[in-house]
Amino acid sequence: MKFVSWNVNGLRAAIRKGFNAILSDIDADLFAVQETKMQKHQKEFGLPGYHEYWNDAERKGYSGTLILAKKQPVDVIYGIGGEGYNAEGRVITLEYEGFFFVNAYVPNSKAKLARLDDRMNFENEMRMYLQKLDKNKPVIYCGDLNVAHQPIDLKDPDRNAMNPGYSDEERAKFTRLLDAGFVDVFRQMHPEKIQYTWWTYKFPARERNVGWRIDYFIVSKRLMDDVNDIMIRDDIYGSDHCPVELDIFD
Repeated sequence: MKFVSWNVNGLRAAIRKGFNAILSDIDADLFAVQETKMQKHQKEFGLPGYHEYWNDAERKGYSGTLILAKKQPVDVIYGIGGEGYNAEGRVITLEYEGFFFVNAYVPNSKAKLARLDDRMNFENEMRMYLQKLDKNKPVIYCGDLNVAHQPIDLKDPDRNAMNPGYSDEERAKFTRLLDAGFVDVFRQMHPEKIQYTWWTYKFPARERNVGWRIDYFIVSKRLMDDVNDIMIRDDIYGSDHCPVELDIFD
């Protein structure tokens, strides 16, 4: 099966930049989208071949997540455990017979770490939620997790120390998640590989490959034997992020 995660930084903008062709070409079984920046009722385009599961932010033009699924799930859960962070449309979970698929757009801790306390609460609640799911069946957790975990995961770690996305607190929460029984698939399979998933628009960062790896697939440890491959699709444009593609199961 092929799973994809992509922060499109505005789905309507991505549609104008060829999202449908990319969706068709990748042909994923599950396609997780973050930062839709729209509400479903504003939709004036088709996404053929997929069931659509939207979690919209109450605030227009902000946040929002979406999962496109070829196969209908057993159940759909919006927010963390059905309630947390639903006002910002940050989390969707699809339950299938053999696993849970969780799509998240993790809050940015903002300049000067102004939203760090809220971010820490989100991390704690999400970790406990994933652990609860994992007791039932294995978990595939993906999305824009808004953290570069290790120095290898961003271009200039020294200059970014304590900046949002690379603070000690955010990195420690990521470590704690992994210690709770989960695996960062890309780093597990490619321990020395330098490849990024996000580049700022503020200067030609992508052309210079001045980026961060902040988009992930995290899986329950017992699923690693089922992972065939993972790729960062930095050949695909249309957003300041690029897709991450996971090949798992037979």
